[in-house]
Amino acid sequence: MHMHKFEKLWLIFGVASLLVFLSVLGVSAFHHGHHASSWSELIDPEKVDETEPFDEPGLKKVEGKDWDYELVFVASAFSYQPNEVQIPLGSTVKIIATTKDVIHGFQIPGSNINMMLEPGYVSEYIATLNQAGEFLVLCNEYCGAGHHLMTSKIEVIES
Repeated sequence: MHMHKFEKLWLIFGVASLLVFLSVLGVSAFHHGHHASSWSELIDPEKVDETEPFDEPGLKKVEGKDWDYELVFVASAFSYQPNEVQIPLGSTVKIIATTKDVIHGFQIPGSNINMMLEPGYVSEYIATLNQAGEFLVLCNEYCGAGHHLMTSKIEVIES
């Protein structure tokens, strides 16, 4: 098969552009620490309220870890538990979340905190909160008729 030299040049240019694009995307993702939510742990969705740490959702100070606090959330029919949390400014927080019923989302608009919560799985995300203010937690997966009411609030306060 014979190809004109301009066709060969455009083909080489296209493949090279694609390789450069994918390389930049891959390097930037690793460099900025973007990664998929971890599903390293399984949980029985019918026994979430009886399983640690989900039996006491909320903020807990931890020692000897790479993060300062663990923030445990439980999603269920159109609500998050806890409904409101206060976290000191500059804290590194490990967010641990699961759901009891259907697929929910966990997103803080304006940040890169975004997880999908599936029944039977534990999702985790580590973030450093360097900006004071109130941040809304939204469900970004349609979960039923009351989906638009499913919110929580994280308040980052100067201590």
